[in-house]
Amino acid sequence: MLETVIDNRNGVLWDVSQLVPELSWKTSRIGKPGQVDMTLVRGPSYQQQVEVSPGDVIRIRLDGQKFFMGYVFSIEETHERELRITAYDQIRYLMESDTYVRTNVTATQVIKDNALAVGLILGELADTQHKIPRFLQDSQKRIDIICAALDETLMATGRLYVFYDDAGNLVLRDVEDMAIDLILGDGSLVYGYSVKREIDTDTYNRVKLVKDNKKTGRREAYIVQDSSTIARWGRLQYYQKVDEGLNEAQITAMMNRFLELKNREQRRFSLEALGYPGVRAGVKLQVTMEELGVNQFYLVEECTHHFSGDEHTMDLELKVYG
Repeated sequence: MLETVIDNRNGVLWDVSQLVPELSWKTSRIGKPGQVDMTLVRGPSYQQQVEVSPGDVIRIRLDGQKFFMGYVFSIEETHERELRITAYDQIRYLMESDTYVRTNVTATQVIKDNALAVGLILGELADTQHKIPRFLQDSQKRIDIICAALDETLMATGRLYVFYDDAGNLVLRDVEDMAIDLILGDGSLVYGYSVKREIDTDTYNRVKLVKDNKKTGRREAYIVQDSSTIARWGRLQYYQKVDEGLNEAQITAMMNRFLELKNREQRRFSLEALGYPGVRAGVKLQVTMEELGVNQFYLVEECTHHFSGDEHTMDLELKVYG
């Protein structure tokens, strides 16, 4: 059962659970806030008294468990006395831009600094440990600053972390700790799917990293590539400038790690399934579909839960993991 409460921050709480015929909750693994879109029907007497304003807090529980907490950002009222409301979680406030400069800083500290700068609530943050020697982000959105720190950590260590708002607390978790005990596929929740194979968006077979050498006044380039996939796909190059403090061995290790992650055909699933509360962007789960010869773990890139009356379904965008 879905319970929806609106808090107008002046002491009035509206339990609108019976007034919301439709609600969706969407999460993305990288760089976007969680988003709730819902329809609230205003009828006679009691319902007419319900007031919703930008900035109001929305708290949602599913079967008694915390599901979403966010803030109203838009309200549209129709001639049928329906309110169409869009709310976002705390990550929406990390969309502001600023400049951030630190040395020997971990991605965990980058999150703390940027979240606390705008007064957000932190939960448990995994310790990424890797220290970025020099980290300069000029006039960037705070969420992009955080994503850049996590990307640098991935390049340096091979560890993938997921940053998200867990119903009112910003958390960071290692993806290895986000596996859920769920198998999707044959006879298990799924009622529709599509499969996409591509090398268009996140595939690279050549990595070129450069760094400025202040002593010589020159820019040094480091390259690693896979000739076999270049012969098949053409050259797909990833380019990035790295910190001057990195030595050749560190840069080579970064390139090899990145090529190992990205030098592959991307296979993505779009699944339509019955709703399962524990699924959100960032979790990994098993997909087993004999018809397609699939039996492996996938990472949830995007997840949208749909609630309509007693019906709960979800749309998933999945990417091969591991």
